[in-house]
Amino acid sequence: MAKPTTETINLPDFPVTIVRKIAGNFIHDEISLKEMVANTDKGLILYFYPKDNTPGCTTQATEFTAHIHDFDDLGYDIVGVSRDSVESHEKFIDKYDLQIPLVSDADEKLCQYFEVIKEKNMYGNITLGLVRSAFVFDKEGELTHAQRNLRAKDYTSRLLTILAP
Repeated sequence: MAKPTTETINLPDFPVTIVRKIAGNFIHDEISLKEMVANTDKGLILYFYPKDNTPGCTTQATEFTAHIHDFDDLGYDIVGVSRDSVESHEKFIDKYDLQIPLVSDADEKLCQYFEVIKEKNMYGNITLGLVRSAFVFDKEGELTHAQRNLRAKDYTSRLLTILAP
């Protein structure tokens, strides 16, 4: 079981655009994450990352893909979220043969809901950016684990350890 969190975030019920590749074809689903979990017997690992095709984000996405069966065995689906476009997600999925669906949150509605857009100091310049974060929901849609400002490298291994029975 995941370590408990003090955060109380419910899965949102507004629709998001989920991009996935099935049998060589891209599928774009418009569904709420709340509905997605309600229609399955699995929990959900929702992770936010700054940008497609960047080193840390690529590491994280390919590690989740490599461990997708381990998470499935534990009863979790995985969905990545960034502010990139549907087209960017399609290229990212193709380039790295990603097996996980990605949410295109170009309007930042989901990012704002989870409060992952924060001020960042980049070489003395203050900018708003997406903070790499992950949220684990059980099969009833209850938040059981949250981590913000996480390191991409080996995060999947650390999360598997946390989720192990």
